[in-house]
Amino acid sequence: MMASKQPPEQEVIERETLLEFPCKFPVKAMGKNAEGFQLLVETLVLTHAEIHAGSPVTTNLSDSGKYLSVTVTIEARSKAQLDSIYQDLTDCEQVLVAL
Repeated sequence: MMASKQPPEQEVIERETLLEFPCKFPVKAMGKNAEGFQLLVETLVLTHAEIHAGSPVTTNLSDSGKYLSVTVTIEARSKAQLDSIYQDLTDCEQVLVAL
């Protein structure tokens, strides 16, 4: 039997997700359509990751114009990285929903 190169706790964490890292992963956040919301989301996400090559940041305005969704597609490297991104987004008062 081949010995694992990772500590047992890291193996458990990696088994908690069906994703295979690294991978292209879209992070979406929604909030009120206010000046600076897109930049805020980009800054929060890019603190932890890089934009996936060839994947622009996209936005979508609600029909009423009141809400804005921002999608940043990143090069995800680990579940812990994604957890950190989503924690920062959910901790932010301006972000109403993070997907």
